[in-house]
Amino acid sequence: MKINVISMFPEFFESVLPVSIVGRAVEAGVLDVQLVPLREYGLGKHRQLDDSPFGGGPGMVMRVEPLAAALEPLAATHRVLLTPSGIPLTQAILDRWASIDALTLVCGRYEGVDQRVADRHIDEEVSLGDFVLAGGEVAAAAVIEGIARLLPGVVGNPESTEKESFRDGLLEEPVYTRPAEFEGDAVPDVLLSGDHARIEAWREAQRLGRTRERRPDLLSSGENSDT
Repeated sequence: MKINVISMFPEFFESVLPVSIVGRAVEAGVLDVQLVPLREYGLGKHRQLDDSPFGGGPGMVMRVEPLAAALEPLAATHRVLLTPSGIPLTQAILDRWASIDALTLVCGRYEGVDQRVADRHIDEEVSLGDFVLAGGEVAAAAVIEGIARLLPGVVGNPESTEKESFRDGLLEEPVYTRPAEFEGDAVPDVLLSGDHARIEAWREAQRLGRTRERRPDLLSSGENSDT
């Protein structure tokens, strides 16, 4: 899979791409990440990328011309603008993106991107969450890692990506490892019982309880509710 990243600060990714799962995917040849320095498409002697918003207001807006020029050669890819005003990123979206050949991530900055970029050159607008960052680079790094771990052969045990939070509409249950007791806190007896049916029932109850407590919105459809 190929992921193109359009950014004002491509150097941000120098410490991200060689590390852990992403580095493993790149080294294995299943992931190719190409950084597109937006400054190369800047306007004039100073490579200008932004300007004041029409109608007034604080901050600056990323201009349409540099972004359009950077995106034009990538028109055949699925182009995503990372912006706080996009739809929330979900595991289902990452699953979908991991199945395509080429993805382009556009890292927004400042007060946003000229709307004409989104209208004419973007296929999807996505947000990392209900908060605002200085730019889209952190979101792009999250997307790259989220996709990398889904690619064939990257994660040692494929079940690791199948039995986790959000796969069945629930959060993952608590997990434990050695030692069986630490500073008076013991691992739940059921996990030491060897009774796989009891263990799975405990895990299911924990998943449901944790989701109900922390993310009741995931149960709003009623699919996983026992009431």
